[in-house]
Amino acid sequence: MTHIAIDIGASSGRFVMGTLQNDQLQIEEMHRFSNGFTEVDGRSLWNMDHLLKEILVGLEKVKKRGFHNVTVGIDTWAVDYVLVSEDGERLQEAYCYRDRRTTNTMGKIESHLPLEDIYLKTGIQLQHFNTLYQLYEEDQKLLQQTKYVLLIPDYLAYRLTGVAVLEMTNASTMQLLNPKNRNFDENLLKIIGLEKSQFAPFIEPGQVIGELKRDQFPTYDLPECEFVAVASHDTASAIAGTPGGDGQWAYLSSGTWSLLGVEKKEPIINLQAYQDNYTNEWGVSNTYRFLKNIMGMWILQEIIRHYPGQYSVEHVIKEAATVSPYLQYINFNEERFLNPLNMIEEIKQYCQETEQPIPHTIGELTACVFSNLSIIYAIEMERLEAITHEPIDKLHIVGGGSKNDLLNQLTANLSGVTIYTGPSEATAIGNLLVQMIAQGTLKSIAEGRELVQSSFTIQKFEPHVVDAKEIINNFTAVTTKERWRV
Repeated sequence: MTHIAIDIGASSGRFVMGTLQNDQLQIEEMHRFSNGFTEVDGRSLWNMDHLLKEILVGLEKVKKRGFHNVTVGIDTWAVDYVLVSEDGERLQEAYCYRDRRTTNTMGKIESHLPLEDIYLKTGIQLQHFNTLYQLYEEDQKLLQQTKYVLLIPDYLAYRLTGVAVLEMTNASTMQLLNPKNRNFDENLLKIIGLEKSQFAPFIEPGQVIGELKRDQFPTYDLPECEFVAVASHDTASAIAGTPGGDGQWAYLSSGTWSLLGVEKKEPIINLQAYQDNYTNEWGVSNTYRFLKNIMGMWILQEIIRHYPGQYSVEHVIKEAATVSPYLQYINFNEERFLNPLNMIEEIKQYCQETEQPIPHTIGELTACVFSNLSIIYAIEMERLEAITHEPIDKLHIVGGGSKNDLLNQLTANLSGVTIYTGPSEATAIGNLLVQMIAQGTLKSIAEGRELVQSSFTIQKFEPHVVDAKEIINNFTAVTTKERWRV
């Protein structure tokens, strides 16, 4: 059976075909397209019609390659949604989580319910762009016209199959679900003015959504497709595709965001986790992804976008390797770096404010980013061990950032932990594994991870001796002085 993973991130999307050949998982990229939000009248919006069109173009390519019957799974980023009317129409374009409308919303919500109580109800980290806060800022007239609030991958599947569902791993990121009963919290729904009935029925990863309605798209020559609910939050798919095995291992899904955490059978919801802003997102096979959301390659992407000239990621990593690390200390989790007008100028302004050397060249800027990300990763690994009361003996880095050997080595050095990197396509692979489990080709995610381990090259980074304590103390001194917290 041929499986197609549609993996859509904040900057691009791709089709990855997966087949099992000679007990090896073979993958091939079949279609790639751009994505990104646009600024319209001061609002940051996604283009859903563009994404739908690219999915249809990709499926047409699949059939032209001779694959007439496939399963398909869609994963995307989390928290963002589409409002769908009674007649199935989109009520407005989808807001991007980087939109500034929710900058002060947590303070408004706190007037209804303390933030600590919200965390203890949901186990989800407090981020001002969570679906809870976005929906609070919605036009109440639109909400009254809404039949379903659908998260992005669920909306795309709905447009293609006509079946409305709410996939559980992604739904958990909304900060509206209670893990104790695995259902909506009525108090939180009341605060945002919605009813439980305005959300589609839940579906678990591995369940079938429905068949592609090919007759709805007569201008495209499409294959027969069975859409399967995968772990539709891309991080959940990435962790499913992480080849963790024995021992106490942590994961770092390194892409636009850096998601650092451990996989648990039960959520960890206590005051320490709340104070350190760790989240308990739901994973495949009734697991929980206990993790910290950290700024990631978005910063690098923005530097490359604004720096004069055209540079590839590979080139800037080489340039960064020629620069001494740890010349500046910056907490890139600070709000000012979420969506500045110009990332380069924001970094320079911060360094000027804190009387640190100002980076100018592309190598200096990216070395600054990699240095500070490695510090943040090391700090969070210590916090993970403290909260879980379990030592971490290895870290698996997956996603596009796993190919950044410079950052991988810096992270190994500061954390003192052996790092294993790859596969870079873990998100698409996790998507494919869930489809294969749904078809009975694989029995479990554990079996799937063994398949990943044997099918792809995994690179190893051993720590080098550095004065990690001094580097982390210097970082803490600067960021604490500025009242910033990782």
